[in-house]
Amino acid sequence: MILIDPPLVEWRGKRWSHLASDTSYEELHAFAREVGIPERGFDRDHYDVPEEWYADVVARGAVEVTSRVLVVALVRAGLRRRKSQV
Repeated sequence: MILIDPPLVEWRGKRWSHLASDTSYEELHAFAREVGIPERGFDRDHYDVPEEWYADVVARGAVEVTSRVLVVALVRAGLRRRKSQV
């Protein structure tokens, strides 16, 4: 399943969401390509998605969850990559 948290992270004058899969990186990359998220948006275990894309990404099938739920799902799936692991 593809998950997205609310756009709460401020960076470079914008607010950002995190897009992740609780299944595989392959599923995540395929979804990102489908909705037009550039590869450079991938950061270890998720894509950073600008606030203005949020509604479209949800409309295309991403499930809205809290940031905590997203991280727990990544950990449970064995897909969480901390900076020290990269």
